[in-house]
Amino acid sequence: MPYTPTWNETRLAAVARGDEPADLAIVGGRVLSVHTREWLDADLLVAEGRVAAVVERAAGTPSSGTPVDASEVVDATGRYVVPGYIDAHVHIESSKLTVGGFAEAIVPRGTTTVVAEPHEVGNVLGVEGTRWFMDSAEGSPLDCWFMVPSCVPASQFESAGAHIDVAGMEQLLEHPRALGIGELMNFPAIVGADPGEMDKRRAIGASHADGHAPGVRGRHLDAYAAARINSDHESTELAEALDKRRRGIWVLMREASNARNLADLLPLVREHGPSFTALCTDDREPDHLVGEGHFDHLLRVCIAGGVDPIDALLLATLHPALAHGLRDHGALVPGARADVLVLPDLETFLPDLVWSAGRLVAKDGKLLVEARTPSPASVMDTVHVAPLDDASFRVDATDITTDTVSVRVVGARDGQLLTDHRVDELPVDGSGAVLCDVDQDIAKLAVVERHRASGRIGTGFVHGFGLRSGAFASTVAHDAHNCVVVGADDASMRASVERLAEIGGGIVVAREGQIVGELPLPVAGIMTDAPPHEVAATMDRLHSLLREQGVTVDAPFMVLSFLALSVIPSLKLTDRGYVDVDRFELVEVVTSDAVTA
Repeated sequence: MPYTPTWNETRLAAVARGDEPADLAIVGGRVLSVHTREWLDADLLVAEGRVAAVVERAAGTPSSGTPVDASEVVDATGRYVVPGYIDAHVHIESSKLTVGGFAEAIVPRGTTTVVAEPHEVGNVLGVEGTRWFMDSAEGSPLDCWFMVPSCVPASQFESAGAHIDVAGMEQLLEHPRALGIGELMNFPAIVGADPGEMDKRRAIGASHADGHAPGVRGRHLDAYAAARINSDHESTELAEALDKRRRGIWVLMREASNARNLADLLPLVREHGPSFTALCTDDREPDHLVGEGHFDHLLRVCIAGGVDPIDALLLATLHPALAHGLRDHGALVPGARADVLVLPDLETFLPDLVWSAGRLVAKDGKLLVEARTPSPASVMDTVHVAPLDDASFRVDATDITTDTVSVRVVGARDGQLLTDHRVDELPVDGSGAVLCDVDQDIAKLAVVERHRASGRIGTGFVHGFGLRSGAFASTVAHDAHNCVVVGADDASMRASVERLAEIGGGIVVAREGQIVGELPLPVAGIMTDAPPHEVAATMDRLHSLLREQGVTVDAPFMVLSFLALSVIPSLKLTDRGYVDVDRFELVEVVTSDAVTA
């Protein structure tokens, strides 16, 4: 592709030489040199939305001694000047926010660029909906780049609202903000060199491909890496991450709402240096974005884990850019995009000032520009559920004459996407129905197909929420985004799913068959145009309701949303039934296997 800059290079060079005034000068601060891992006493000159010059001062002096010629001069004395943070892998839709709302939440915290993978909206709305989502980032204060969805649906065990084949991927790869191929989640197929999956890897227009290889080690990892997989964000243990890095795979260390892996992986940086590692959030709830933070939080975790501040900043700036080939991002060097933060300290990592492409977009934690716009009617009204009845969530124990039966149970883990494949003993009533048992912390789990009103429902059980009464449900259910519901009684489960259909998708909480709280998500059934602080406040209220009903996990709706994802071990439930992810096959609820609880 020919080099075609969108800025005036002649003027930029003139500013760099000192022959013309800069648009902006940030003076008096300490500028991070990501390439030499040092702090420079320097003034930063910006023009045409780009860095024009880094004018070094004598060590310890507040100015170069030469008057700065610029339209605007900002004094950063005593503060740190660093590149904007770059999230190396994120699903914006998981925030429950559209691109504008997401930008409103994270740009004031210092994240100026994201590499997003919109397979959530792709699973609901297909190629056209994905293109709309990518287009919606135009003009945003958040610089959005996209990895094109490669697994829609994630596997043959999921019933998505759409299918994106190689031809559809290649259409999306023509988008000016498309970089490469999104996470190849069907890792058994990649390891086995399945022709269909390998065709995706060879899609025309892709610069590189992201990976998804939870727990993959040894020769299987060699086979996965041999498919020229660029990165992986699924490592949960240090040895696994080290194996991947040794094979030249970028390790994207994740700190999501329900996959808090960063602290466990930090020895990878402390003991082996920061090379081939970067930070990502993957999936983060709105209440965590507003209350806990985004990359500022990840950087605090790094510092608490003993990582040097400069190394931590490399993981958040230069390295995500290198991992994705964004050559003009992640560094404050001449010609680079002027995404700039002024940090008052290296403890909170919260910026006083944020510039995106040389434009001041946030100050003192507040966005200064409009980011949110209404979503079109074409991405609404996507939840279509077949009528339910009192038997919709019944689990039968056929030909069982005992009072109890052995059943498979999804073992949810707080703070992890991985689940356990349990076998527990549950009671059977006089009609032959298997019952949940809240005293064992085992609730009923169901996934209801919601795209075509097929009436297909997968039923099972889940351990680990602590739920003692009522139910809660969501149409945010990775990746097919059907209705997923957990309940202690069938009436509350039915009320929850029916309410989701009425409001066009979202999250609901029920007690005694009645809805007591909800968050409508009418955009594809997974997002809202509402402002982040309102969404976060509603999430807080829903969490409070669930705590009253016994729920103990930190991010229950995020945990819930991953119970239907058939490509993360070990046991998951879709509308087609239980998926044993380790064997990659459907299995029955009632089993003769030994009890593991």
